[in-house]
Amino acid sequence: MLKKLLWTVLTFVVLYLLWNYEHVIYGARQGYGQLKVLMEARPIEEYLQDADYPEDKKEKLRLVQEIRQFTIDSLGLNESGSYRKMFDQQGKPLLWTVTACQPFALEAKEWTFPILGTFSYKGFFEYDLAQKEQRELDKDGWDTRIGEVSAWSTLGVLNDPILSSTLDRNIGSLTQLVIHELTHGTLYIKNNVTYNENLADFVGDEGAKLFLAYKYGVESEEYQRYLNRKEDRKKFSEYILSSTNRLDSLYSSFDETIPLEEKKLQKEQLITEIMKGLITVDFYNKNYYTYFQDFQPNNTFFMSYKRYRERQNQFREQFEQEFDSDFQAYFKYLKETYKPLF
Repeated sequence: MLKKLLWTVLTFVVLYLLWNYEHVIYGARQGYGQLKVLMEARPIEEYLQDADYPEDKKEKLRLVQEIRQFTIDSLGLNESGSYRKMFDQQGKPLLWTVTACQPFALEAKEWTFPILGTFSYKGFFEYDLAQKEQRELDKDGWDTRIGEVSAWSTLGVLNDPILSSTLDRNIGSLTQLVIHELTHGTLYIKNNVTYNENLADFVGDEGAKLFLAYKYGVESEEYQRYLNRKEDRKKFSEYILSSTNRLDSLYSSFDETIPLEEKKLQKEQLITEIMKGLITVDFYNKNYYTYFQDFQPNNTFFMSYKRYRERQNQFREQFEQEFDSDFQAYFKYLKETYKPLF
């Protein structure tokens, strides 16, 4: 009886592995990459005690520890062991994501993974594999994009290390990024990437503002620079989101009588018009006017802003009107209302 049961279980496992071969191989590669990062990450204290490690980097590492504690004490994020270690990338990229979108609709391709659920991006620790995935999607007619990842979260399952490239950011950007990723470790809702990313971006923005005021004061250069950056980011996001509406309207006007080449031409003309129209926005940082200098955006770019920024006003209204801008109360409500992934 026991032997028969073992054979049944073994047969089931083999069939599962064969049926999910691609997921198994992908998962194994991602697991290996993640394990390598975790195993090779060193405690931050080792870097701080290293006489040869640059002092400006040490200051950023100390700052990360302050930000981390602030998120627990003042924002209500979960205590964790994340960001107590750092992985030295030695100046090399580490992780890339592939995103894809319908060519004539702002509908993102989604990948479904066991346990984790559905995501609108797929990560790779090997760039050539990301390129292979992109080529296959291109052949199927998708708009695609490969993006380098500067930080990610294992959603509270593991103790994430900080990546050395993060220390190259300015103080405001570093603060926003750390809070964004730690938010994922506190609350991540299965199969709802848009909600998760919009929430993390909102908390990252507002949390950074609070931390910089606490750390440096509202009259400080660090705080004022962040406010200017935050305002520019808001203007840029609003411009891009309004542009997605223009694209949506164009795509909705297409029907089966319009030739494919004509659709492509109209799409290209509108995106070019959107790129040129950026000059009409009043930015504090004039470098925004050259944002599209080195690349031509496609639908994946516009979808990324819907994914990260579309619901900012909804979060803000709820946060301010229902919780009187109290992050502790807000996260208590969120954790009680939504079932986290883990």
